[in-house]
Amino acid sequence: MSAGCNSHGHDQGHGHSHDHSSAAAASPAYRRILWVALAVNLAMFVIEIGAGFAAQSVSLLADSLDFLGDAGNYGISLFVLGMAIRWRARASLVKAASMGVFGLWVAITTVNHALAGTVPAAPVMGLVGALALTANFGVALLLYRWREGDSNMRSVWICTRNDAIGNVAVLVAAAGVFGSGTGWPDYVVAAIMSGLALIGAFQVTRHAVAELRQSRESAAQAVGSL
Repeated sequence: MSAGCNSHGHDQGHGHSHDHSSAAAASPAYRRILWVALAVNLAMFVIEIGAGFAAQSVSLLADSLDFLGDAGNYGISLFVLGMAIRWRARASLVKAASMGVFGLWVAITTVNHALAGTVPAAPVMGLVGALALTANFGVALLLYRWREGDSNMRSVWICTRNDAIGNVAVLVAAAGVFGSGTGWPDYVVAAIMSGLALIGAFQVTRHAVAELRQSRESAAQAVGSL
């Protein structure tokens, strides 16, 4: 987490960076980008979950649920834009919890597939993985300039970045399954995606907790100055 991220949500002495973040988050351009991201993620969830079940690929299933979770995250972000920093930080905690649950679900599902020895359909993995990468790369480009905002904006960027990394990994897994004739490349990629979700959840939680603490300190200082 960069120092620029950690500076948001401070008291009046650090108001400039906080005001900049709030203004950026409330901008019409950022709202439009979030709506585009929401639509893209919902569409990719429908496509990928169908392909995941058809191909018996745990990495595709993981990626599809990631798309669904991100669509929910974008929806929450749209809802809290313009609200006080404490409400945006609380929303970030909800999103971090969803990222953590996703990571645990993927880990459990991966173990089950590994024990069953499932071999997914590599061509379907490759085709859908490429489509998902194209969608996420486009969303990531749109969100790139907003990546260093408050914890809410930061969580949106982390989700999108992780998605793009996961999509590349799915393509690598598809090639590995095709070349080896086993499901292990699929399992390994799913495990990586689980780890990304858990790490992202930790990062967003740490940032949001810091913002809540700073918000309480600012409120206490305001009351004390009366």
